[in-house]
Amino acid sequence: MKQYPDLRPRALSGTLTGVSTIRRLGYRRRRVRQNLPREPRAFLRVVYRRLRARFGHAGWWPGDSPFEVCVGAILVQNTAWANVERTLDVLRRRRRLSFRALNGLSASRLAPLLRSSGTFRVKARRLRAFLDFLASEYGGRVEAMRADDPARLRRALLAVSGIGPETADSIALYAGGHPVFVIDAYTRRVFSRLGLLRGTESYAEAQRLFQARLPRDS
Repeated sequence: MKQYPDLRPRALSGTLTGVSTIRRLGYRRRRVRQNLPREPRAFLRVVYRRLRARFGHAGWWPGDSPFEVCVGAILVQNTAWANVERTLDVLRRRRRLSFRALNGLSASRLAPLLRSSGTFRVKARRLRAFLDFLASEYGGRVEAMRADDPARLRRALLAVSGIGPETADSIALYAGGHPVFVIDAYTRRVFSRLGLLRGTESYAEAQRLFQARLPRDS
């Protein structure tokens, strides 16, 4: 991830306010939309190709192992990735960034290690719940998720305390290798501005829209 310190497009990082800004956004959206195909499948492929050509391959999700990906997906909830990187560095330096090293720690002992990721006591309980889940369902091996049925894996992850749809899908895709589309705030913002989303869809509705129009390829 050090190669990509901030993957957020700069235009999406700040707060945009004011009538003139709203008018500019509307004008910009109309101009961009005019140059995109109307058919949704072709539309999404063109958007992908343009983003890939402009920014290159993002190398997402950053992590040296599937387990590290899972830890990062839990810790990044409601905080910036830079804060998560600091926590992962702490765990790495203390040789704690593995299932075996973390599984013996209670939530109260996990919490000080996660301090830089924000709301660290809450995240310690969530990470502890995930470790218990991983032990009972997959013998402590994230790699075993790859052989599971994607729908079953997703249901099981959603049953873990503190794991919602975006976190579950991030784990299923980036750690488990399953072809699920993650709906995050930037997906909603970009495609609402491009007119593909209304901005009022539920997570499940938005996800169905993308998955129905993209190849089943993780």
